[in-house]
Amino acid sequence: MSGYQEFVQKFADALSLGANVGPVHGYPPPVIPQSDTAARRVLIFAPHPDDECIIGLLPLRLQLQCGWRVANVPVTHGSNPQRQLQRHHELSSACQFLGWDLLSSPPAQPDLPKPDHTVESICDIFKHYQPDLILFPHAKDWNSTHLTTHRLLMDALSLMPNDFSCHVLETEFWGAMDDPNLMVEASTEHLSRLVAATAHHQGEIIRNPYHLTLPAWMIDNVRRGAERILGQGSNTPPFTFATLYRHSQWKNGTLHPHSPAILPASSLPDTLFP
Repeated sequence: MSGYQEFVQKFADALSLGANVGPVHGYPPPVIPQSDTAARRVLIFAPHPDDECIIGLLPLRLQLQCGWRVANVPVTHGSNPQRQLQRHHELSSACQFLGWDLLSSPPAQPDLPKPDHTVESICDIFKHYQPDLILFPHAKDWNSTHLTTHRLLMDALSLMPNDFSCHVLETEFWGAMDDPNLMVEASTEHLSRLVAATAHHQGEIIRNPYHLTLPAWMIDNVRRGAERILGQGSNTPPFTFATLYRHSQWKNGTLHPHSPAILPASSLPDTLFP
C-alpha cells in the first residue's frame, strides 16, 4: 500500500486508535491558571451537555492564554428524561476536567425533564455575571434545541437595558454558517483537551463517537473558513485545525458585526475583545 491509499488508511487507523484510548475519568485534570474574581468572564450557553466542549476552543484559549474565567450554562439537559441526571453528572465531570464553572444544578427528579431556561432567567444571569463574552448557536444551526437556544438568547439580549454590552460569538455545529467572520486556530494541545473533555459525555459518545471526529471537523473548518472569511480564491492559512465563529458586539440594543479575522494559536486571543 502506498500513495493516497496509505494516506487514507492512516485516517481510518487514527479513528481506531482513538476508539481504544478508553475513558478519561480518573485522569489527573490539566493544570489551569488560577483566575481571580476580577477576571474577565465568558459564558457559554450550550443547548445540550457536550456542546460546550465541541465549540469551546476560543473560551479554552482565553482561559489558558489570558486567564479569563469560563462558565457553562446548559440551556437543557437533553430531551430524554431518563438520561438527564446522568448527563448532568457527565457535564460536571467535563467542566471539572476543563477547569470551567458550571452554572447549573442537577435535575430534581431523574424521571422528570429539567425545565429549559426562560428569557427572564437568562437576563438574570447577564445582570449577575456581567459577561465580557457570550457564546450561543447561530440562527440556522439545524437542531431544534440549537435554534430555540438562539432565539432565547436574542430575546434575552433585547430585554437588557441599553447600557448593557458584551461581545457575542455565534457558533455552529449541525448547520454551517454562511457568513462566519472569525477563524480560531487550535493547537494539537488545545484540540486534544477538547476531545478528552467531550469523551466525558460517555452516554452520548456510545451512540455516536463524535469526539473522535472533532479533528476532522476542525480540518474542514480551515478549508471552508479560508474562503468564507477571506473571500473566494483566498489562500488557506498555514495551520491544520480551527473553529469558526461569527463575532459581533451587542451594544445599544443591537448586534454590530466585527471585521473578518484569523486568530493563529500563537496570538493572544484577548486582542479580539478590547
